[in-house]
Amino acid sequence: MLSQCLCQVYKCLFLRNLKLNSINVATLARRIHSSAKKLSDCELKEQTVQKGETKVLPQSTENNNFGRLHIPVMLEEVVNCLSPQRGQRFLDMTFGAGGHTTALLEKAGDITIYALDRDPTAYKIAQQLSESYPKQIQALLGQFSQSEALLISSGVEPGTLDGVLLDAGCSSMQFDTPERGFSLQKDGPLDMRMDSDRYPDMPTAADVVNALDQQALASILRTYGEERHAKKIASAIVQARSIYPITRTQQLASIVAGAFPASALYARKDLLQRPTHVATKTFQGLRIFVNDELHELLIGLKTAEKFLKPGGRLVALSFHSLEDRIIKRFLHGIDMTEKYNLGSRQKIRQALKNCSKKEDTEEFPSGKSNSKWMFIQKKVLTPQAKDIQTNPRGRSAKLRAAIKL
Repeated sequence: MLSQCLCQVYKCLFLRNLKLNSINVATLARRIHSSAKKLSDCELKEQTVQKGETKVLPQSTENNNFGRLHIPVMLEEVVNCLSPQRGQRFLDMTFGAGGHTTALLEKAGDITIYALDRDPTAYKIAQQLSESYPKQIQALLGQFSQSEALLISSGVEPGTLDGVLLDAGCSSMQFDTPERGFSLQKDGPLDMRMDSDRYPDMPTAADVVNALDQQALASILRTYGEERHAKKIASAIVQARSIYPITRTQQLASIVAGAFPASALYARKDLLQRPTHVATKTFQGLRIFVNDELHELLIGLKTAEKFLKPGGRLVALSFHSLEDRIIKRFLHGIDMTEKYNLGSRQKIRQALKNCSKKEDTEEFPSGKSNSKWMFIQKKVLTPQAKDIQTNPRGRSAKLRAAIKL
């Protein structure tokens, strides 16, 4: 549980920035996590993890099954956009169960892939896969913010990679492991840390819901979960924790559900028009906050740009609007803190329609673009119907691909 001092740091920093937009709140989350590290008794020396120094959690033989059972999202589109050629070097920044990496290795011979993941379970799978592809896979354990140091320690110089894949969000094996605390469908400890126990003093989702006040909780749910009933849910959480600590996933799901009429429990629909639990967005918001995902995503994109050679390819997959907005702005060279101008947005849409007949009528902020990228596809790619049928979890995926100029 968080100490009283750490709780005050969370409150002070978050309440000071309640009015910021989602991109700026990502910066706030970074400051909060940084403060938590300073208050920790443990010095987190793994910020620049070196070979042989990484801590790997004991894993069962079920690790071998994840790669076989996991269905990678938009596999064909990813491979086509990266277009691997013999002798090239790639970075898979979110290795997961290794589906994309395996497909790239099968597509082109004699390529090298640096397989990065912050999850010790994924790192173990990458190590196992490297045994099947000697000298072609190098497993790296760390966050996006640690990737530059990890690459350099592995002998990779900036401007030398031919392709980078970044698959944002949570992996299927994290959702499917109740002990990790990501899924509201399976009961487990309310954890949600993608790093698992690598940093035992870092706050869990349980720490957050039990330590922060109602206003801070509501802001997290509204900003990161895009939950329109954030205030009502935060109030229910605060009321429940005054009676007993909130420590389990289904406990939290029940608390959120209790804030709504029974008829509203599965009233929301996903993109396939299937009922979704009313606590889904609450879990998303807490997960993004706990793992500092938006700031990590931005750092990952900057690292990809730094290590790609001119002509190198970047493929980025996102699964909700917050991630996609960051990726879109980054590739267009738009300042992350720049706010939207509704008048200019409409003018841009009309110009795109009249001049280039571009079908992708997304919202672009006002101001000049300073893009360092050439887009491989004119519009964002989404999963095909057949892919959604075989892998419903990938239904909300958006793929953006570009070549570094």
